[in-house]
Amino acid sequence: MQTLSGNTTGLSASEKKALERIWRRRIDPHLVVTPELATYLCEVSKLVKRQVGILIDRRGDILHVIIGEQDKIMLPDLGPRRAGQGRFRGVRLIHTHLRGETLTRDDFMDLAKLRLDLVAAIPMNPRGVMLSLDVAHLLPPNPENEQWRALEPIPLHAIQRGEQPDFVDLMRTLEEEFAYTAAQTRIVDDGKERAVIVQVIVGRQGGDAEARLHELKELCRTAGVRVQDVVVQKRNEPDPKTLIGTGKLEDIVLRALQADATLLVIDQDLSPAQARTIGDITEMKVVDRTMLILDIFAQHAHSRDGKLQVELAQLKYTLPRLQDKNTMMSRLTGGIGGRGPGETKLEINRRRAKERLQLLDDQIQVLAKRRGERRKGRTKSELPIVSIVGYTNAGKSTLLNTLTQGDVLVEDKLFATLDPTSRRLRFPSEREIILTDTVGFIRDLPKDLVAAFRATLEELDEADLLLHVVDAADPARDAHIAAVEKILAELELGDRPRLVVFNKIDRLDEEALGHVLANARRIGEPDPIPVSAKDRKTLQPLFLAMERALWSDNRLRDQASFERTPREESAFGDVEPDDAP
Repeated sequence: MQTLSGNTTGLSASEKKALERIWRRRIDPHLVVTPELATYLCEVSKLVKRQVGILIDRRGDILHVIIGEQDKIMLPDLGPRRAGQGRFRGVRLIHTHLRGETLTRDDFMDLAKLRLDLVAAIPMNPRGVMLSLDVAHLLPPNPENEQWRALEPIPLHAIQRGEQPDFVDLMRTLEEEFAYTAAQTRIVDDGKERAVIVQVIVGRQGGDAEARLHELKELCRTAGVRVQDVVVQKRNEPDPKTLIGTGKLEDIVLRALQADATLLVIDQDLSPAQARTIGDITEMKVVDRTMLILDIFAQHAHSRDGKLQVELAQLKYTLPRLQDKNTMMSRLTGGIGGRGPGETKLEINRRRAKERLQLLDDQIQVLAKRRGERRKGRTKSELPIVSIVGYTNAGKSTLLNTLTQGDVLVEDKLFATLDPTSRRLRFPSEREIILTDTVGFIRDLPKDLVAAFRATLEELDEADLLLHVVDAADPARDAHIAAVEKILAELELGDRPRLVVFNKIDRLDEEALGHVLANARRIGEPDPIPVSAKDRKTLQPLFLAMERALWSDNRLRDQASFERTPREESAFGDVEPDDAP
């Protein structure tokens, strides 16, 4: 005998037997439901005073009998859906509505989330008499962005005459439409996670919303995530529980289902409670901006320093979120597998995480001392130190490679460089400096990352000069400059001498470049030096500016121990592109 699922508490033996009799029935595969079975479901539902539902496969066999509450029903765990774009689960849901209501939003959400063949509600009057049969099925992606279609309610007398859709023909037509749409959109499995980006604009904070959205898309691309859809919501104030509201979350889930996405990327940092609530409602993996950046750092960390610092930042971020898994049975994921690990296991995990945090911190301190010793060695050599700083993907590593003929990894991705790299750079006047590349900055850089990478950023403390590299072709360059200046101020480097280098001028025409430089001077930025880090011919003004900044007014001891002659000045100005600097 099959067992019943759902809310069986308080049922008498006779009520259970009445429910178990449902198993004995079989349905013609061409019918949504037989009139006799629909009538019997209403009788049993009136008897137990709860909703009663059944899940039927395409052969007409009843797979599950479910007992719900008066106004809702909890579905058992059906496992993974059938593989393949546009495929249905091969199961339909039929259940009663005690109060005579038609299909509810919960019904539509079940239909979409579980990709059921169809869902049908049987409204009944207070006497337990069936009023009609209300049927809905999914729709393939369409210009109107409609997820489902609700058919006209079929009255009782029509059901008794056998007037209902041919279920076999209906499913054959739907699957052909879904298969055609999938072929047209050419959705291929490239191994990347598919995501829906959610941007929340609170109040009047939408001035840089477009730039932030573009940056989030770039973060997703760098992390290996394919963006399938973007949802932007404007709110006067964020929802304290879900950030964007439950109704909007349900709409996002439906859009994610149509786009075959399994990941939600939120362009705001979520509290642990918000992340859990959104995950519970959507049953999707939820990643906020900080978690996405941490994931990118984890992918790009190669040195022992970088790996330890990233792990430390991840642990600091996840420890407050190490909570007991929600043990409530939802109407979609109830049953075995929905329970948490238990308080004892949770406390063990927390204690181990804290022990690991302490171990990582100790190891990072040891490595920091070693770096300090290396910096002392460089200081004894009395070579000036120039550090390259700037927004992520501004071209810092490319500039280092071009200046020093180095081979530092260069990629058109955010945070391609995490570990500091130092190279010697010789000037034509026989002077030398140490040029250091550092990790890129980003607006609202997570505090845990700043703290974890503080040891790495200590390299900046020894710098005699900072080269602030800016992507001149980026429309958000002013916001990027402000973000870098803010982080430098937090690192107590706000008063360190610096040169502003406007990179990627090869992407601008003369008129656009003139406008960019004029705007920089207008807002009070230091006179920027325009360069193309890929073209050594454009770097001569930068050489001159570095020499003036480092050795003018005897600010640093002249390494060559002699004054520059007019001949040497001329030789520097005429340096050829093929001459190694």
